[in-house]
Amino acid sequence: MRLLVAEDEKDLNKLITKKLISEGYSVDSCFNGEEAETFIRTAEYDGIILDIMMPKKDGLSLLKELRYSKNHVPVLLLTAKDSISDRVTGLDSGANDYLIKPFSFDELCARIRAMLRKADSSSSNVFTVADLSVDTASKKVRRGEKDIELSAKEYALLEYMIRNKGIVLSREKIENHIWNFDYEGGTNVIDVYISYLRRKIDSGFEHKLIRTVRGSGYVIRED
Repeated sequence: MRLLVAEDEKDLNKLITKKLISEGYSVDSCFNGEEAETFIRTAEYDGIILDIMMPKKDGLSLLKELRYSKNHVPVLLLTAKDSISDRVTGLDSGANDYLIKPFSFDELCARIRAMLRKADSSSSNVFTVADLSVDTASKKVRRGEKDIELSAKEYALLEYMIRNKGIVLSREKIENHIWNFDYEGGTNVIDVYISYLRRKIDSGFEHKLIRTVRGSGYVIRED
């Protein structure tokens, strides 16, 4: 899952970004509203962590523009303002959630998971296909009676696929959701990671779940 962190306090921005990367997210970060606007125009994000008080363009103005343009990406607002009227203004502007500084990083991660779960219309942190289960809260992956260990990038790819089970995902779409702008890898990186996943998810099992759709991309499904 790919997130954007727009926060002008550079130390806090770096801490949030580092924490989210350690949780398995692909993260881009910026420090003002105009930069955030450029990032949003250039990439497709699964969620945005947006500070309200930013230079050049404040978070509320950016949020209102997003919603006016029919962009429904989930947005979590960060702010030092804690009055009820401020929270109401943020939510009425189109925010999905609102977190007051200072906050714990555990709470931030929990709110992001809840926000993404709502966007998926899911009531659970656990996604399944056949006998494969992925717990997005604990990052545990299990197939049948077997616990499966994945690298951070393997897990990110599997989570994205299982959240979109039954949907054919192109290489371009996968790359856009899993890798950030700092990535400088080869053009076959998606194929490489798909092969890694197949060895860990499908090897030794009669029913193969990760499928190639020739000329289109990849899909995870049970039939």
